[in-house]
Amino acid sequence: MAAEPGCGAAGARRGYEQFGGAVAEFSSESTPWWPARPAAAGAPNVVVMLVDDLGFSDLGPFGSEIPTPHIDALAGDGWVFTNYRTAPMCSPARASLLTGLNPHRAGFGFVAHIDPGYPGYSCEMPEDAPTLAESLRAGGYATFMVGKWHLTVESRLHDGADRSSWPLQRGFDRYFGSMDGFTSLHHPHRLVRDNSVVDRAEFPEDYFLTDELVDEALGMIDGLRANDADKPFFLYFAHTSVHGPIQAKPADIARHRGRYEAGWNALREARFARQRELGIVPAHAELPEDALADGDRIPRWEELDAGERQLFARHMEVYAAAVDEVDQSVGRLTARLAELGELENTIIVLASDNGGTAEGGPSGTRSYFAQFGQSVPLPDGWVRDVPRAPEEIGGPRVFGQYPTGWARVSNTPFRSFKASTYEGGVHAPLVVSWPAAPAAARGLREQFVFVSDLAPTILELAGVPPLAERHGRPALEPDGRSVAALLGDPAAPGRTSQYFECTGRRAIVEGDWKALSPLAPRRSEGATGGAWELYDLAADPTETRDLAAEEPERLAGLAERWRTEAWRNTVFPLDDDGSLFELRPASEAPLSEPVDLAPYRPPLERFRAARLTVLRSFAVEITIAWGPEAAGVLVAHGDQGGGYLVAVEDGRPVLVYNAYGDMHRAIGAPIGPGTGRRELVLRVDELPELRWRLRLEIDGAPAAEIPSVPMLLGMAPFTGISVGYDYGGPVDWELSQRRGVFRFSGGAIERLRYVPGARSTHDRTQLRRIDEAIAALAD
Repeated sequence: MAAEPGCGAAGARRGYEQFGGAVAEFSSESTPWWPARPAAAGAPNVVVMLVDDLGFSDLGPFGSEIPTPHIDALAGDGWVFTNYRTAPMCSPARASLLTGLNPHRAGFGFVAHIDPGYPGYSCEMPEDAPTLAESLRAGGYATFMVGKWHLTVESRLHDGADRSSWPLQRGFDRYFGSMDGFTSLHHPHRLVRDNSVVDRAEFPEDYFLTDELVDEALGMIDGLRANDADKPFFLYFAHTSVHGPIQAKPADIARHRGRYEAGWNALREARFARQRELGIVPAHAELPEDALADGDRIPRWEELDAGERQLFARHMEVYAAAVDEVDQSVGRLTARLAELGELENTIIVLASDNGGTAEGGPSGTRSYFAQFGQSVPLPDGWVRDVPRAPEEIGGPRVFGQYPTGWARVSNTPFRSFKASTYEGGVHAPLVVSWPAAPAAARGLREQFVFVSDLAPTILELAGVPPLAERHGRPALEPDGRSVAALLGDPAAPGRTSQYFECTGRRAIVEGDWKALSPLAPRRSEGATGGAWELYDLAADPTETRDLAAEEPERLAGLAERWRTEAWRNTVFPLDDDGSLFELRPASEAPLSEPVDLAPYRPPLERFRAARLTVLRSFAVEITIAWGPEAAGVLVAHGDQGGGYLVAVEDGRPVLVYNAYGDMHRAIGAPIGPGTGRRELVLRVDELPELRWRLRLEIDGAPAAEIPSVPMLLGMAPFTGISVGYDYGGPVDWELSQRRGVFRFSGGAIERLRYVPGARSTHDRTQLRRIDEAIAALAD
């Protein structure tokens, strides 16, 4: 991990204290143009709608061919920001949006799946950082949230966890959604209402999460209005779309059939032409050629065979349908606000959290977890895309992600993708609507705005001061500054500078200039080491001409400025070898100890369940009271994205393994008549090349075996462990079609115990007493 001298935990803490007050630079103060009034006197409602992994060009106002009439209407009633930038990944952007802090100062130098012990990577918002919701609630607002949270470190998502970083404890009166980074839209792996998991064993055949999120949001608003006709509300609607797995409803997919047969190059050029017509990009902007625009990662459309074109086009049809469904959610929400007579005085902010993602790889995938979130090198022959019929993509049986070629279309006209510090990773769409604002003030805005500016802007528009303290501690000074003046004055200034960092990739924008380093430096090179590039964004907004060789002094100055900003924002240490993601607090160790699970309860939470199985051997010990009619699922872990299951059907033991969509089944001999107690043991043992062998024993005798299958790695199995039934998205689709959740009956599950075994040699996790070290520093 590359760092400045003395940057260990203590050094990072000192940097945090010394530079914690750094703020954004603006060249003038905001000039109010809206009526100043307290929340109790007709303050506007506020809706912030965040879309996950949406590319810059994916909405109609930004050049997309995807019909988005409701978002188009928002843009017509408001402002389209063409120079809005965000963090390169989702959790950092969300933390910055809610706190007004830069991502690392907000605790999120990465997504909420690490905790190495450094302030910039704690994956918890600081206790002395009031959220937008907390300030608005103190100012008289009702505060609601639906959708993706992803601001609690994953080890604190389980039912016994400290909830201090959950939505209700961070300012929201009501919450409904998925606390994790994403989920299946047809069968969510886990839903939380307020502070509790939703106890729901199965979903209706036509269930779709986006629809339920809208239903819940409207219910919160209607519930408020039934009891208080005047109280303003803040709704944070954090879409799970269009993050993978990309899914959509059949009717919506059908509307986009045939739209993408021309291929990604033709669609990219068409979007670029529309962007020029709309004024979204300047006339002199150039579309980066293949050599710069990841051409080595994208197959040439004209060289694909007919089957590949059909498959790849289907991926994009599903993506377009998912964007369409986001637009439909906007339409349902604005229609209800219009019925209530409140649309006119509602501020709506719609944005993406980062650029479109290349996670799908050159060919896309129908086996999302086979390649997403992996922390170990995959062996030769690893299947990243288990074949399934193209028409199943988008449906409940496929966890898919579109190919890199379509991600490049999403990010038109920019280079690169999510997690990059090129513009494709950080340049995102932003639409702001407030119909009550003067019509003459609306239109395009080209000034630089960063995600940390949104919270201060909203507070200023609402007439609510930010909280001065939280939990008795003075509030951290925000990094963002209100850009409300931009809404009334197209000539008002935006910000002048901003740093960026993600997994050692670095960048800084200073006026018209941008310096970036696309790779982490080696440890010996220091914070400003490695190869840097330099771009004049005024002349070259799409980063096609590297001026590093022509302007070495300017580049050196910008790199040094980046280093200064990195110290101010607790960016260090940089991850130069992956070890930043291997360190975890020793307080997580109990999550890997043997555990007894009761039947018929909501599934054990994903991360908690994963500590028992991922990158290790393990055993499941099951004691059942056997009866002649005994049947049903004994234990299920996972879903259509990957998992395993033990059941009894027709008197026989059934062992099922879903290897990222590739099904394996072993059915044993009849268990036998009569009653009594049966002892079953599922043994899952590691084999070479990241494989498992599964063996089921009954009363000590072999009953069924699956000899060799790929391990479930990373974030699979995604759905947690359910005992006595197969929750939600089934492990075995065919069994589910016959039996539903197949609740165990005709006997009783007396005991089910998970016993984790030896950790894989591939698991490089290091548990350290991080919590104790931080506490000692605080003393």
